[in-house]
Amino acid sequence: MIAWDTVDTVLLDMDGTLLDLNFDNHFWLTHVPRRYAEKHGLSLQRAREDLIERYRRKAGTLDWYCVDYWTRELGLDIARLKAEVEHLIAVHPHVVPFLMEMRSRGKQTVLVTNAHQKSLELKLKRTGLGRYLDGLVCSHGLGLPKEAPGFWRRLQALKPFDPERTVLVDDSLPVLRSARDFGIRYLVAVRRPDSAAREIAVTEFDSVASFADLLPG
Repeated sequence: MIAWDTVDTVLLDMDGTLLDLNFDNHFWLTHVPRRYAEKHGLSLQRAREDLIERYRRKAGTLDWYCVDYWTRELGLDIARLKAEVEHLIAVHPHVVPFLMEMRSRGKQTVLVTNAHQKSLELKLKRTGLGRYLDGLVCSHGLGLPKEAPGFWRRLQALKPFDPERTVLVDDSLPVLRSARDFGIRYLVAVRRPDSAAREIAVTEFDSVASFADLLPG
């Protein structure tokens, strides 16, 4: 799939790619609706329906990924609620061996996430993945989500990379399309971002079920 001797930089998404998306799905679709229902005296079903519509309107924007935005909008301390279920944060299988292999081969490995800084800090503290990475970039710091065409140019200015010698691994097809338009050569989709859900059929990009499929050799 990838000729690793032609690669200098490996860009890696966090939620659904390095980390199991089960935490985020449980948080936004179960835990937040439960707390929202308690606060407003709603049924869980009504709370979930209300929130899903709010989520839909913000999909693909920085607000959707912003802890502070949802804290203001919902009147809930989102960072505290995340901490309530942080035991569900988990690293996907084979991620650490992959990161160690990339380091041994001298590849620049950079975490590039749409997650808010508060979420990133919680997850790195829980998992310890930061020790295996050469850089951490939040899209909030660049002012654009990864789905936006201008994101990659801003990333390149911050963390210089040659698109022709770069790999991006991500579970989001809109993000992969944006990176393709920018010219990143190797694009890999994750077919099973949530371990509690079925694999996603991907035909548009090369794809993997786990990082075991990406380990050289």
